[in-house]
Amino acid sequence: MNPASIGYKFKARGRVIPIDGMGLSAYKIAAFTLIAVIVAAGPQRSFSQSREVLPGVLDHAALAETQAPDSSQKPLYETRAIHDPNGTGKFYMGREIAQVMGPGGIDWLDRREREEEEHPAQVLDALDLRPGEIVADLGAGSGYFTFRMAPKVGETGKVLAVEIQEAMLNTLRARASALKAANVEVVQGTEADPHLPAGGVDLVLVVDVYHELSYPFEVMTRVREALKPGGRVVFVEYRKEDPEVPIKEVHKMSLKQLETEMNAVGLVRVRTVETLPLQHIVFFEKRN
Repeated sequence: MNPASIGYKFKARGRVIPIDGMGLSAYKIAAFTLIAVIVAAGPQRSFSQSREVLPGVLDHAALAETQAPDSSQKPLYETRAIHDPNGTGKFYMGREIAQVMGPGGIDWLDRREREEEEHPAQVLDALDLRPGEIVADLGAGSGYFTFRMAPKVGETGKVLAVEIQEAMLNTLRARASALKAANVEVVQGTEADPHLPAGGVDLVLVVDVYHELSYPFEVMTRVREALKPGGRVVFVEYRKEDPEVPIKEVHKMSLKQLETEMNAVGLVRVRTVETLPLQHIVFFEKRN
């Protein structure tokens, strides 16, 4: 006897759907399976002997319960017809994803005023980089922070400059060559995968980029997987809480929103630095 023989059928990924359309939990499957074992064993085998299979059955049932998709769960992303003109119309956890800065923004990224406006030296101090560390600059752009971090990690360390736009990738490669930055590796990612080595990165820096990611859940899941034990993710984002910050609203992030979105991928906030004139510096680590 098996669950199918009494009107139930198995479905892919551990989910079970009865013929009448109602769901059946994985633990009920375990009960049916145990009954089937006992019946098959016959009277010569006692219940106490048959129950030896129960731990294994329940282990599989628990795994199936964990992996079962929830058909009632809302999609990760939604599209809205009415939205900020500077946004994409695509929303994640109630936040509109901003339009991406293209190669035309390189001059703005490299502007001289940035030193005075954003105090990048304070960001580097807060990172507390050490020789030999493997760090990633996610959405590296023209390499503004990439080539400032490279001397900090030294010859025994490495900076992974991650980009998806061809013009930015070419700029990074050209500057790495011109500066003879042998410890800078240019990495071509995709919208959903930064292509970082699993368990191989000490720190991932994300400067004024996260709010533009088309697939933030997927990217940050990969980032979490890339962290070494004790690794950290650091965001630098314009303060949405401050209406005086002269940046378009969809290009700002609040601490509350950022923390909510990171918790969804298993990252927890461990430190916040508020010494910059316009931006948060926010540190996250893997949830234990």
